[in-house]
Amino acid sequence: MSIDTISPVKWEGDKLLVLNQLKLPTVVEYNPKKTVEEVFYAIKNMELRGAPLIGISAAYGVVLGVKNLSADADDQFVEVVDESAAYLAQSRPTAVNLFWALERMKRKAREIAHLPFAEKVHLMEEEAIAIHREDEQNNRKIGENFHEAGFVYDGARILTHCNAGVLATSKYGTATSPMYLAHEKGWKIKVYADETRPYMQGARLTTFELHQAGIDVTLICDDMAGMVMSQGKVDMIITGADRIAANGDTANKIGTMSLAVMAHHFGIPFYIAAPLSTIDLKTPSGKEIPIEERSPKEVVEWFGIRTAPEGIGVFNPAFDVTPHELITAIVTEKGVVQAPFEENIRKLFNN
Repeated sequence: MSIDTISPVKWEGDKLLVLNQLKLPTVVEYNPKKTVEEVFYAIKNMELRGAPLIGISAAYGVVLGVKNLSADADDQFVEVVDESAAYLAQSRPTAVNLFWALERMKRKAREIAHLPFAEKVHLMEEEAIAIHREDEQNNRKIGENFHEAGFVYDGARILTHCNAGVLATSKYGTATSPMYLAHEKGWKIKVYADETRPYMQGARLTTFELHQAGIDVTLICDDMAGMVMSQGKVDMIITGADRIAANGDTANKIGTMSLAVMAHHFGIPFYIAAPLSTIDLKTPSGKEIPIEERSPKEVVEWFGIRTAPEGIGVFNPAFDVTPHELITAIVTEKGVVQAPFEENIRKLFNN
């Protein structure tokens, strides 16, 4: 399995095949989703995850909602789209790509509301497919922009956190895109991947996909990152993002902020890789970003085995917010954004 064969979701016209990431890296299993509810639970239970992929999958979920609507209920078309979108929006609160994709599907439904039922269903499907394809193109462009800016080079040693790769998007990933493009060029790069407690996305997913692609990857525990930096083994840190506020504050998987603080201490560049759809101009700063809290079981159990005492308190935020002051640059498909972030982010949208 390589970057060209890993597909976290596959659309088959009447169903969405979802690669069950809960079973990776030991089992490669695709599960069919034929209803809005099934897509909701695939997102909610993290059978699929990653901000761009959540948005893509939710778009297909909306399509399933209208495909399961009978033609004689044509007058309910827009209502069903709205209901499906509202339901899917409750699956994960932090990743803004989810809401961006759902709003796009709702707009499309209103644009085509006057058309015959079968044509409407077809055009909604085409819109979801377009979101999927555009993500792939955007991801490659993010990698190209890293290279054009000179941020990544032959021999680079890169630390990454969580999984912002092929398994979190459509292809190339966001944070991993410059890595895959470096590998295409024959550059010798080295990647350190944090295990990313408590869900182990780095250990289970990032190392899996990079190793399959033939990229030199070394797994470290989250609390080893500071030591690795102190030993001069890291030239840069690249992570993805689940939501970027208007001022550049960035929400990403829990543990990202700690890396940024350490990178600042050791003078290591800290880059965010994300498509424009991850930037939320309606959110002024990181203080307004909703942070999802997940089940205590993720912290006190490991594959059903209890690893901590019964009766203790557990705090399990899924994300943290890195202040923009600690970010060297945000790299999007439209270009590179550096300080002053708020001003330059708005310029990016106006270009």
